[in-house]
Amino acid sequence: MRVFNAELSKLFSLPGIWLAFLIGAIAPAVIATLDSIAEKEEIIAGVSTRLSEVGYIGLVMGVQGVIILGVLAVSSEYLTESSESGGGQQITTSLTVVSSRFHFLLAKAGAVAVISVLLCIVAIMTTVSATHLILGEYAPAFEWSRLIGAVCYWTFTALLALGITMLTKNGIIPLAVLIINSSVVSFSVLLYRVTKLAFYLPDRAGAEMFMFTSDTFTDSLFDRYHTPFTGGLVMFAWVVAIFIAAAIVFHRRDVAS
Repeated sequence: MRVFNAELSKLFSLPGIWLAFLIGAIAPAVIATLDSIAEKEEIIAGVSTRLSEVGYIGLVMGVQGVIILGVLAVSSEYLTESSESGGGQQITTSLTVVSSRFHFLLAKAGAVAVISVLLCIVAIMTTVSATHLILGEYAPAFEWSRLIGAVCYWTFTALLALGITMLTKNGIIPLAVLIINSSVVSFSVLLYRVTKLAFYLPDRAGAEMFMFTSDTFTDSLFDRYHTPFTGGLVMFAWVVAIFIAAAIVFHRRDVAS
């Protein structure tokens, strides 16, 4: 627990962490507001077809906040300090204080998971508020099961970002890849027309926990492929696999290298 508390303290001391909080808490509400305005026009015109998904799109895009969180949690350890501070890295100090690398990795993952859950709860509150403010009586009912799925999706995504960064030691590559994948174009979108294995990628399978319904979209990409539970299991399996690989690499890695 002392290591866990120390990791929480380190995370809150990072300047970039506030960008993660801002994106995670505010972006879903902004996107939900814009989507609700567009949906209200469709309701008035009598052509609304996706009312049940309003608000959840914002939760999908807001996941970028926890991606930044997961990447920063690891990449900050490998930043070279100024010459005035000795030019060392935080990871050296961290592993000097914490004798077990497994405990260190576990505590860091726990800190990221806890913050991700809290941040997602805040995002849900702002998103639901924005949706009800715009749509009023037309606002969809936010089911607890789907909201819990969104929390799991955010948490698993943050842990994937942490594990991948642990493998690379550099935050630029995982940050760029994961941000592009979650905002510009998803790899599952590019691959699903070639193979159905694309539905087993973590972002697509994880979204099944709360996002897609079989009667909402006509494109097969957006039809439900897994049950929410199965989608969660697939994404969790990715998290476990990445963490096993990260733990092995981290255990064998020379800190000085």
